[in-house]
Formats: sequence, structure tokens, C-alpha cells
Amino acid sequence: MQLTNKQSDVNEQVEYLTNGKRILTAKDDAVNYSTLIGYKDELRGIDKYQRNITQAENRNSLQDVVISNAEGFMNQMKQYLIQANNGTLSVSDRQSLAELAEDSVSQLLDIANTQDETGGYIFSGYQVDKKPFELQPDNSVLYKGDNGVREIQIAKNINVELNQSGDDVFQKVANYQGDFSASYTTNTSGISLDKALITDRGAYDAVGSPPDYTFSFSSATDLTITDSNNVTVFTTSSYVPGQTIAFNGIEVQVSGNPLPGDEFDLTPQAEISIFDTLKAALSWMNSPTIDGVQHAVDYKEILSQLDNSMNHLTSRRADAGVRLQLIESQDNSHADREISMAKAQSNLEDLDMAKAISNFEQSKVALQAAQQSFIQIKNLSLFNYL
Repeated sequence: MQLTNKQSDVNEQVEYLTNGKRILTAKDDAVNYSTLIGYKDELRGIDKYQRNITQAENRNSLQDVVISNAEGFMNQMKQYLIQANNGTLSVSDRQSLAELAEDSVSQLLDIANTQDETGGYIFSGYQVDKKPFELQPDNSVLYKGDNGVREIQIAKNINVELNQSGDDVFQKVANYQGDFSASYTTNTSGISLDKALITDRGAYDAVGSPPDYTFSFSSATDLTITDSNNVTVFTTSSYVPGQTIAFNGIEVQVSGNPLPGDEFDLTPQAEISIFDTLKAALSWMNSPTIDGVQHAVDYKEILSQLDNSMNHLTSRRADAGVRLQLIESQDNSHADREISMAKAQSNLEDLDMAKAISNFEQSKVALQAAQQSFIQIKNLSLFNYL
């Protein structure tokens, strides 16, 4: 029994030396063993969070790059549109610019259908296996993804978004005119819609007085507005250019000096797809002529919405940047915590090698002595005493 105990002591000392640890089980130090378990659990949690951080950083960095590229193509489109507005250009010159612009639209569509390293579409929402944007025969672009936003945990009680839906990035661009767009039936003066906002939701009655609203000028000062039921919702004989026209919870401002017969429809449209704006720009550039007041009004509105689209993309890119800053900050926090935990764990469990070797040598000597004693006792018999 004593020999077995001595052998166990030696084996135990060997295990301490092999692992370089003084606490291997609860019996070594019951109080500190539970503390070590806590340290190890926290370090495992940090390791998991750091893997999640790597994934989150990769996804948001990709979004940052892709949206930056989209901004570049939108700026290119703006420059093509501005060049096409040069009255000295021939029809063929403008058509050449339109062809270049069409190539940019195609490249922007490819950007919107970007895939990550796993082959998933980054702007499809939850439906990562589905190509989000598809060109239609009429040159419109259909979004086939959803609004899903995936999140991943990078710290206790801290989740970060991995994606932005294509709907949010490319579709839901605020209409620079507000909540409505104008469609001009007759425009001999060059009037244009500046803004049309729903300012009082309680008074806005889209059922009892439904849009579209028709603005008709019978003279420079006589304006009548009717809803789609042909019911008059506003009338004045003292219209002043630029004044705020208020009706049905809506405020409207129109620039320019109207002429008799000028008329336009006001249609609800709070958001305009980037691709719809580009389609309008291409259509304008492919027009046989850039003469006429309506063509100038269209140019102004398309250019303004292009600017709004670029600002929207910048905002979407900024969102990815904010997430990247959060990720970096949390990564640094985990690194600091990991160093602190590892040091505390080391202080608690690391072996004093000099002391451990001394203990091992003592245990080994004790074992050897016990073995010698055992051999001597084993060789004794009754005949040795006769």
C-alpha cells in the first residue's frame, strides 16, 4: 500500500511537470480550481467572439468597398448626363454618351449582384442564394431579395449587422421632391415641382380624396387642384409663383411662372429606385432633341435625383463604416481582456518549476526507498530465523 502511494506521488509530480501546471483537478486546489474554470470559460467565449468579429469585419468591409464602387459609377452617370446637356453636341454625340452610360448601368447592376467568398449574394437579405437584381425587358430592374438583415454576436449583449438588404441600398432612395412626383401633361412655361410633402398625416385623406392630384392653371394666377375622383380640393385666383399651396394635409411648392393651360399630375412616390433614376437618365440622353422647356425640367429633376441617390449611397456606406468602427473597438476590447485573463490564469495555475522539480526528486527518492524496503521484506522467510 505504501509503495503504491509513493508511485502515485511520483506519477502526479510527472503530470504536473509535463503540463507545467500546479492545478490540474479540483483536489489540487478546490477554491482556485473553480476560478480557473471561470477564466477558461471566458477565454473560450472571447475566442468565439473573435471568430464572429472576423466574419463581421469581412462582410462589412466588402459592403464598404462595393458601395464605394457604386458611388463611382453613379458619379460617372452624372458626368455623362451633364455632358449630354451640352447644346453644341450632335445627336450622335449624345447617343455615344448614352451608350457609355448604359455600360455604367450594366456595371452597377453587376455591383448590386455582388457575391461574397462563399458565393452568397450580399444584397439579397436572407435569401443569399437568390440573385437579387434582375434586368427586365423594359430596362427596369426588379428586386428579388427580401429585407432581411442578419446579425452576429461579437460580445455579450452586442450584436452587429452582417449585411444591408438591396432594397435599402438601391431601392429606397428618398425622392428629393418629397412624398410625390410630378408628371407634366402640358408645360409651356417650364414650371417644375420643387417639393410636395405630407405635413399633416391626420388631415391627409388618401381614401376620401385620393391622389393623383391634377394641378391646372387657367391663367398665371388661376389654379385649380382636383383629386382622382375629379373633386376640387383647392382653388385660387391669386396664385403667386413659388407660394406654398396647402390642401388635404399636403404642402406643395412649384417654381416658375405658369402659363394658361399648364397642367401636371401629382403622384405619391416617397422613394425612387436608383435604377429607375438611371433608366430616366438614359431615356433623356437618348432623346432625339434636348430643345424644349419640358426637356430642361426633366434634366433638372433627373440630375437632382441622381445627387440624392449618390447621397443615399454615401449614407449606406457610412453605416457600414460605423459598424466597422464598432467591430474594431470590440476586437481591441477582447484582445485587452484576453491578455488580462490569460495573465490571471497563468498566475493562478502555472507551476513553480524549481519547486516542482525538487518535489519530484523527493518523491522519486521516497519511491526508491520504498521499493528497496519492499524487496528486502519480500526476500525474508521463516528459515532466515531458524
